[in-house]
Amino acid sequence: MISKSFNLFKVSLALLLFFFASGFTVIGHRGDPINAPEETFESFNKAFSEGADYVELDIHVSKDNVLVVSHDRDLQRVTGTSMIVSQHNFSDLAALHQKNGEPIHSLNQVFEHYKNNPKAKFLIETKKAKKGNPQNMEELLKQAIDQYGMQDRVMFHSFSTKSLENESQLMPNIPRIFIAGTIKRVNFDILQYVSGVNLSSNIVTPEIINTMHFMGKSVYVWDEMNESPKKWNTLINMPIDGVVTNYPATGNEYRELKDQSKSEVLNQNVYYMSTHKEPIYENPYRLIKTDKHVNPLDGYHITNIVKFDGEKYVQLGENKFANATGFNSEYALKDLRQYFGAKAVYRNQQPNNFLYSEPNNPTTVINRLEVNQPEQIITIQKIGTQTWLKLKNGWINSHNVLIQLNPDNYMGNESEKSYYELPKGQRIKNIDLLENISIMPATTDQTLENADLIRDFNNIYVDFSFNHDNDSINKI
Repeated sequence: MISKSFNLFKVSLALLLFFFASGFTVIGHRGDPINAPEETFESFNKAFSEGADYVELDIHVSKDNVLVVSHDRDLQRVTGTSMIVSQHNFSDLAALHQKNGEPIHSLNQVFEHYKNNPKAKFLIETKKAKKGNPQNMEELLKQAIDQYGMQDRVMFHSFSTKSLENESQLMPNIPRIFIAGTIKRVNFDILQYVSGVNLSSNIVTPEIINTMHFMGKSVYVWDEMNESPKKWNTLINMPIDGVVTNYPATGNEYRELKDQSKSEVLNQNVYYMSTHKEPIYENPYRLIKTDKHVNPLDGYHITNIVKFDGEKYVQLGENKFANATGFNSEYALKDLRQYFGAKAVYRNQQPNNFLYSEPNNPTTVINRLEVNQPEQIITIQKIGTQTWLKLKNGWINSHNVLIQLNPDNYMGNESEKSYYELPKGQRIKNIDLLENISIMPATTDQTLENADLIRDFNNIYVDFSFNHDNDSINKI
């Protein structure tokens, strides 16, 4: 009996197969704040050395109209001295130092420091009050970018829709990303003047990403400062365009792993045709097991096949992956159930008895199947028009063995019953008659049968010996 957990889908469109690039942009959140004081040159340098494409920094405006690099308007947390940025001149703010001895920097100082390093790029967050203050922030930002020629080395993001709107007017060619803590804030008015959204990892879903991509908008993901590297186990499965992370080294590691893979979109119903349980993983790159398994004859709707490190994995749902071996299309189910629970035997009359480490790979011969020694079929894999059977010591093509059907219920399937339920033309023809003698019962029917029927059993050895010279098989 097929697993009741399978929710049957009807495939209404032809299979859509394509390969796409897996890469995404890694942005160090305030640099590398775990290993160095945030938004210092040390923090930025660490993030770039760990593979970050951009570092994220925040800006406020000082009393004397200098863009100051700081997340907080009050510098108490990072310097130990309480000073509100907007209430002091930059010369006073620059006298404060972080734990590593670096002073508070201006945006111009950051640009000056990295102007000769074209790989150093910046995601700049504008910090504005709800009323849009300070009003001149975007103009000051444009002046700094123009002065240092940073147009191709910066992006903007902000919670402030007013700031993003100003940037779209002043610097329309620079990407602008709206930071949204809730999807309710994303609307068509905002999407008119931004090129993407930056969503909290708590609300982002593949469906939201696909919708944004359909509208031509990129999707970045961010997390709170208590971000855990474990989130990468599931975040990596989404088609994100970039991530703002406190762990740029971890982000780059997963990005490189994903870049080494190829993902094939495959919307199809499948069944797992194996007698062994298969663990379900959070992703195919680190193979961290969940508490769930794929069980024999379970059915699923798969959305992707990921090829990584010489293996294939099917995506069974959000953050659910399993090794692809043993999964077969629903369209092949009726044919393959004849093999499930059955045994395979080599009787010497088949072409060969080679066993392979991989199905359909002639370069991987590892053993031979013993003559007249039936073996339980463990896994079934349909590849094109060929059916491959996994036995104890390797894979063998079903054409090279005879099949001993099982009359009993085996893990919810009856191979002999499955055989008889098929029209004669769809039944397997390589039945082991020494074992399954009931397949050819005696008959009292004396009517003449067409001689072509004998060819339906083309794997049976028939000795056409004749006692008379004029006997001929053509006379049958």
